[in-house]
Amino acid sequence: MPERDRSVTDGLEGRAEGERPLLAVFLATFFVRFAFGSTLAVFAAYITLRTSGLGASEVGTAGIVSALAPVGEFSTVLLAGVAADRWGRFPILFGGMAGAAAIFLVVATTRTPLWLGAANLVFGVASGAILASSLAVVADRSGAGVRGYEMGRFDAMNLAGWVTGYAFGLGVESTLPNRELASVFLTGAAVLVVGLFATRALLRGVSEPRHRTVRPVRYVVRSALRRKVLVVTLPWLSIYALIGVALVFLGPAASGIGVHTIYLALAIAGGGGVLVLTQPSFGRLADRWGRTRLMTIGAIGFGLVMLFASLLTAEGLRWPFLVGLGTGIVLALGYGPAALAALADLALELSRATTMAIYSLTISLGMVVGLVGAATLVPAWGDVGLYVFFGAITAVLAILTAVRWVEAARATIPVR
Repeated sequence: MPERDRSVTDGLEGRAEGERPLLAVFLATFFVRFAFGSTLAVFAAYITLRTSGLGASEVGTAGIVSALAPVGEFSTVLLAGVAADRWGRFPILFGGMAGAAAIFLVVATTRTPLWLGAANLVFGVASGAILASSLAVVADRSGAGVRGYEMGRFDAMNLAGWVTGYAFGLGVESTLPNRELASVFLTGAAVLVVGLFATRALLRGVSEPRHRTVRPVRYVVRSALRRKVLVVTLPWLSIYALIGVALVFLGPAASGIGVHTIYLALAIAGGGGVLVLTQPSFGRLADRWGRTRLMTIGAIGFGLVMLFASLLTAEGLRWPFLVGLGTGIVLALGYGPAALAALADLALELSRATTMAIYSLTISLGMVVGLVGAATLVPAWGDVGLYVFFGAITAVLAILTAVRWVEAARATIPVR
């Protein structure tokens, strides 16, 4: 009997020990995304020296400078993935967090677009290292039957950090004069440092597994262009083309249709609580019903978001449009856990960190496409350019969703 009790205790301790790296990544993810979200909320105002009423040229300047972060990310993230496979996930994660904190300190000292663009480019390198390494940890520690759930937990902390940080940034933007917005970047640097030390403390005594296959960069590039990989990753490109534009210009756009920034901040903060509750549940549904079904529901949600966002822009605030927008957002939340789990399914054929780096490359490229596209179309065509932008994203996402169903029917991709 004592032997059995000791066996049970050892099993519980083993599970607790295996959970600590996941909890560490979730904690680091929240701190990182809070810092990133808070600074991104004020970035357009910080660049242009104007909190609202941006003109066409200012939209273009803010869009190009903001796009340099995803340029830095997609141009180096495959190297970060290879490095995480070779030297370990957590050294790359901690290096990315420390580097991002240092860049925030640099940004707080200048408001010159040229220097901000250079700093944002380097920040993208750190961001890619953080994302590739943290997602690889989740893929390492989750089995196929619970992969959607674990990715849902990751995405809950990821999105909760983004929205609460973004809400914090909007709140600061609405209460402080524009000349004092550098304080947001100083706060972001402090949050990253706190997150780094908290994560290191949680990982004390935990060793990383050393059973990885390290692939050369040329192999990873060839793998990224295979059809079974593209059908999983390309939808993220179109989604992040939308998300990148929304994050940078949401505050000025809301002011333009009569929504006070502080109310927008409160609404976004409330959404953070919804995200924490829904993402693990959507992940369980992806494990139970299949990745492709949940990704399709999420794609429909994104289509509704763009439809009702266009109607709000054209017609102003109306409750039916707000209800439609909210419905679309809830459905869209199902996309993340299912798509991340689908990506981790593919990681069995590639090394995990480099597979997650392919995802990071795709979303950062999507942000570049979105920001450059919006910065080109909106100044040239006004609201019509915005509708064209939304329509193009919707069409691409619909086509790619249909292609995934075809590939799933042919069993050319791992299907759950």
